[in-house]
Amino acid sequence: MTLTAEAVRLAAMEVLRPTGATDAFPTLAGAMVFDSKQASVTDLDNVASGDLPYIPVLALYTEDSTIETRGAAADVRDNHCQMTLEIVGELAVIARDEDLDANYVDAVAGSDPEARLVLSAMMAQVRKELLYSERGRLFRRIATHCDKIEQQSHTVPELGLRFQREFMRLTLTIADDELSDEGGLTGRIKTLFDALPAGSYAKAKLSALAAHLAGETRTDLTEITVDPGAGLAAGATLE
Repeated sequence: MTLTAEAVRLAAMEVLRPTGATDAFPTLAGAMVFDSKQASVTDLDNVASGDLPYIPVLALYTEDSTIETRGAAADVRDNHCQMTLEIVGELAVIARDEDLDANYVDAVAGSDPEARLVLSAMMAQVRKELLYSERGRLFRRIATHCDKIEQQSHTVPELGLRFQREFMRLTLTIADDELSDEGGLTGRIKTLFDALPAGSYAKAKLSALAAHLAGETRTDLTEITVDPGAGLAAGATLE
């Protein structure tokens, strides 16, 4: 994955789970927004579901990223870059595997019109926050354009199962990573880092990323050697 693709996901984390928020969260998932992982049994145990028999949950993943040159004559840095941000929304419950004698997290199974409306409302909130809201400007600062949105329900037709889980895939145009001899973060990723509030999850992860990016000291050019006997390259002529 490109570094910018990873940064886009972290920016989305800050938008959907704002630093310092305690009860005024932008989606029905509240604080149950996870980075590159599914909620655990412990996570659900620590949250009161209120009147609902399930807990709305979001999980964000960087699915893929692509770098495509703009043509044979293009500069090495002149690329068209895209990524897919996958956001999995579900109405989670703690299920029981009797064979393994263990609990696990799964989405509610079965058709439930009311639950379907809750899930659809949460995914609509995600889209609004990232692509339209004032808070989402942080996300749109690094994801320059949303080219396509795909939304798919989780079904297993062979078994007649329908889960209260939805996959939202955002195809995004993003900037290319800005390659530099400097260590740490550069370009738009550094701009995002500076804009994130102190103590944020995304800022901590970008700081950890920066620690892996060592700088490079180039060898100074000390001399140029010309071989007068080398002659002209094949096919070249003097004018």
